[in-house]
Amino acid sequence: MSDPVRVLHIITRMIVGGAQENTLLSVVGLDAMPEYEVDFISGIDKGKEGELLSQARETTNLIVVPEMGRSINPFSDLVAFWKLYKRIKEGRYHIVHTHSSKAGVLGRLAAWLAGTPIIVHTLHSLVFHDYQPWLVNRAWWLAKKICEPVTDFYISVSEIIVKKALAAGIAEPDRYRTIYSGMELDWFLNAKFDADRVREEFGIPLDAPVVGKIARLFPLKGHDELMDAAPEIVRRVPGVRFFLIGDGILLEHLQERARGYGILENFVFAGLISRERIPEMISAMDIVVHTSLREGLARVLPQSLAMGKPCISFDIDGAPEVVIDDKTGYLVKAFDNTALADRIAHLLEDPELRKRLGENGRAHVDPNFRTEKMVADISDVYQMLLEKKADAVSAFNAKAGS
Repeated sequence: MSDPVRVLHIITRMIVGGAQENTLLSVVGLDAMPEYEVDFISGIDKGKEGELLSQARETTNLIVVPEMGRSINPFSDLVAFWKLYKRIKEGRYHIVHTHSSKAGVLGRLAAWLAGTPIIVHTLHSLVFHDYQPWLVNRAWWLAKKICEPVTDFYISVSEIIVKKALAAGIAEPDRYRTIYSGMELDWFLNAKFDADRVREEFGIPLDAPVVGKIARLFPLKGHDELMDAAPEIVRRVPGVRFFLIGDGILLEHLQERARGYGILENFVFAGLISRERIPEMISAMDIVVHTSLREGLARVLPQSLAMGKPCISFDIDGAPEVVIDDKTGYLVKAFDNTALADRIAHLLEDPELRKRLGENGRAHVDPNFRTEKMVADISDVYQMLLEKKADAVSAFNAKAGS
């Protein structure tokens, strides 16, 4: 094609989160390539997590559909669907690429109805999972099944998500490719911050061992599981500080639990921190813990390893693809809080081991998690699909030009 390929990315909301950062970097990176002309649609859904909508306004061709929010609302969802359909029809996009659950359903169906020749969906995680009511689980599974026939290709952020999707009967293996979430890796690899200054800012003793966790204070992010292990960790390492980055609805609940255990002074609730300061926060941590119960592949893991910080994670979803047990950190069975406490305390007690695992981690994540690699891999998928569906694209161009 002589003219740029017209691409539209759609996501439900632009809060501070891994899927949103992945999408934003993808849109910016692809739009910078001469082969593509990229627009971006997002809904609005505000919360304590913080927002990336402002950044998207500055760096992308952003179109906001206010009616598209995370919660199910039949009237608003119908309005959002109609607006998506109209925009896709008017924009004459060759490729519509959707992200997240609500946008994934509404966007793909609208694109199919508008006659878009190529429809791609990224699985940042699976919306149907074990930690939700059976009826909700089945409803989302059915929505995925309904969208499957109109989806030309799936991109997944981890291999385990592909396996789970295939096991659930969503498409065939040749319609999937795993592309790890890219990030500004040099930002972390070359980060040089005064860790002592960060500790002073948050009242952390300079000689205290620090366990970091970066996640919204929301259910399924695993803060309660870390709290379950905390008393034993404090018993073995009395001076430890748990440095929690993030805000959310569980703040008071977690503070009360820590107070009840008599270990509130061991916890530092930093609140919402701007993404620009995340490398600075990681610099003050000795190890990073990830106890989320549902996550495609948490960005904090490669980010922390890029800064030489060993990670301890529940052995769920994509974590084993970046936390290599006893090489870049430790994997622990979900809900095994005895093992979690033991691994954390063991690593806090051994500085040389932390250094070795951290060095291994830096080597493991580069270049696998670079933005440049992610964007190039997505472009490869687009080019493959454009070649495979060349006749459909030509017919679409002819119709659009008539």
